[in-house]
Amino acid sequence: MQIEQLPLEDSAADVRPEDALSAQLRFWRRSLEKKRWAIVLLTLLVGAVTALVVYSITPVYRSTATLYIEPAKSKVVSIEEVYGGVSGNREHIQTQLEILKSRELAEKLVKRLKLTTDPAIDPRQKPPALNLPIHLRDWIPAGWLPEEPPLSEEALTAAAIRSVQSDLDVQLVRLSFLIRVSFESSDKALAAKVANTLAEVYIESDLESRLQMTQKAGSWLTERVKGLRATVEASERALQQFRDKEKIVDSKGVALGASSQLTTLTTAMVAAHQKVAELENAYRQVQAVLKGESRAKLESIPAVLRSPSVIPLKTAEAEAERKLAELNNRYGANHPKIIAAESDVRQARENTQKVVDSVVSSITREYEVAKATEKTMQLSLDKSKTEIQDMSRKEFQLASLERDVQTNRQLYDLFVNRAKETGVTGDLQSTIARVVDPAIVSGTPVKPRKTLIISISLVIGLMLGVVLALLLEYLDNTVRSGEDVANKLEVPLLGILPWVPGKHAKFELQRGFLKNFNPAFSEAVRTLRTGILMSALDNPHKVVLVTSSVPEEGKTSVSMNLAFALAQVKRTCLIDADMRRPSVYKVMGGEVNMPGLSNLVAGTEPVNKCVYEHESGLFYIPSGPVPPNPSELLSSKRFTEVLAKLETMFDVILIDSPPVQLVSDATILAGVANALVFVVRADSTPYQVSRGALEVLKKGKAQLLGVVLNRLDVDKAERYYGYGRYFSYGGKYKYYKRYGYYGATKK
Repeated sequence: MQIEQLPLEDSAADVRPEDALSAQLRFWRRSLEKKRWAIVLLTLLVGAVTALVVYSITPVYRSTATLYIEPAKSKVVSIEEVYGGVSGNREHIQTQLEILKSRELAEKLVKRLKLTTDPAIDPRQKPPALNLPIHLRDWIPAGWLPEEPPLSEEALTAAAIRSVQSDLDVQLVRLSFLIRVSFESSDKALAAKVANTLAEVYIESDLESRLQMTQKAGSWLTERVKGLRATVEASERALQQFRDKEKIVDSKGVALGASSQLTTLTTAMVAAHQKVAELENAYRQVQAVLKGESRAKLESIPAVLRSPSVIPLKTAEAEAERKLAELNNRYGANHPKIIAAESDVRQARENTQKVVDSVVSSITREYEVAKATEKTMQLSLDKSKTEIQDMSRKEFQLASLERDVQTNRQLYDLFVNRAKETGVTGDLQSTIARVVDPAIVSGTPVKPRKTLIISISLVIGLMLGVVLALLLEYLDNTVRSGEDVANKLEVPLLGILPWVPGKHAKFELQRGFLKNFNPAFSEAVRTLRTGILMSALDNPHKVVLVTSSVPEEGKTSVSMNLAFALAQVKRTCLIDADMRRPSVYKVMGGEVNMPGLSNLVAGTEPVNKCVYEHESGLFYIPSGPVPPNPSELLSSKRFTEVLAKLETMFDVILIDSPPVQLVSDATILAGVANALVFVVRADSTPYQVSRGALEVLKKGKAQLLGVVLNRLDVDKAERYYGYGRYFSYGGKYKYYKRYGYYGATKK
């Protein structure tokens, strides 16, 4: 089986959404488990403080009186009342509700019960809201607080009114004419007394106000009746004076006669006008003929021809002329019959002419008479119109005076009746409301609701503790677990070295595996060794670099203990490449400036004088004398050649390098090493610093095996993360099963 190590840039695998959610839930659970006792303590503390405050609050009692409000009586039933029941009186009920809350009723209540001297209302005697064992004012030296001036009677009354209004609650019972009047007070007897007294004051105040309005209305009506009586008498006198002046007895009969006369005259006038029109045509024809030279044309006028006296004469004349014509056919001109016939014709014509003249004279006379009649009728009609117009004016004025008299009399009668009704109803007043359920003294307080408040405070304390615990965990930027390594650093976890409590001798931790002073620590080092060896079975890592981001993370301790562990199974050489602060020679018991890596790379000493063997079987190369330019020395070709020669001599070469964030030595060494072990101190180094160091190493093309989480508190891990079992005997398989192959893939 061959295992291929993932490179540094590919070590953080893509996280699926369900894995991210599971990780988040695990983070919350572990954070809460970690802070569970702090959360419990904070919850109990909040509950205890709340209980102390709640049990120090003065209890408040509540009493309620129920009033039935008489509905407003209206003469017309609205459609809302038909379909909505009491909705038609909604405005009336709401008005009474606001009256019950008014300042005027509160003032009457305060004066009736003398609440300005009651200990529960009087601001001078009112107990404090919190009955603390030690009053805060007792801690303030005398004279530091200004003395409050004594309150006046008006100020006391105003304060009592405000206190009553603030503790008073007036509510309407839905879909009813009932109103609940409630009052809260530290004195339970006073609470019931105020609720009942307010109901009484409200009913009495309504009766008094209505009585005062009735009396005031009666006085006003009496004054108005007097004035209206004088107005009626004046209007009646004016009417009678007008009748006497105009001598009117029956205005309706006079007006009716005048109207009939006008109608008759109008009809006669129309007939006269028609007759004049008819005679005028004949008269004009006659006058036209008379102005001419021949009067013979008078006989041709139609009016003359239609005359009854002319028609027989014209017939006789025509008969005479016919006879003359017949005789002329039989006899000569001198014949006696002819002469006699001509004499008859002349006589007939003369008779006709006389009658025509008489008819013409008659037409002229009739026309003149008709004209005179028309003129006379016109004068009579004009006179009649004038008389009727004058009569109409008088009639209108008379009607106006009669209306004034009637209106004034009706108004007077109305006010007289209303004054009588007011006098009668003023003695009998119905109450606007009645008490259906008087207030009783309450046996249990309504405030504070101690159990509910304490329960809510415990819930709030618990929520606050949870939020603070999660917030502190989110604000913590250190690496505390393998899961933090995967989530925050996004690299695989190679191993975990526990923190060994207590005081230790000099270099005891660096030789911890060799001395086996702590079995859990030794087991963790073996686990780390196994992880490195199993990371590449077919192609083992020859050169392994151990580094960290900053000093004091324990990279030298990890390097040396890991080297001691590897020396048990492999021919191993430990190189101290930290030439600025060398420490390997101290742990191994060497001397300062003993030949080492700097001499070997510089070629001043052979290999056999620079490589030392420890009694444990571990070979090591100290840093040697500190050179002026360690970075140039490590990046030289000579160092690569030395490292290649050492690879032929040993199975594993372990290099302890300087921290990444301080110098560039670790980055140079990462380029020549086959594998990289990065050390992070648990609960100490900010993960941003470690991530920055890993980014720097990525540029050196380092092959990261994983991160070693150093100095992990096993007790905390057991309590908070459940890691303690991995350091017990027999737990190695579990440890590797969970963390040994982080970041590795199988081929």
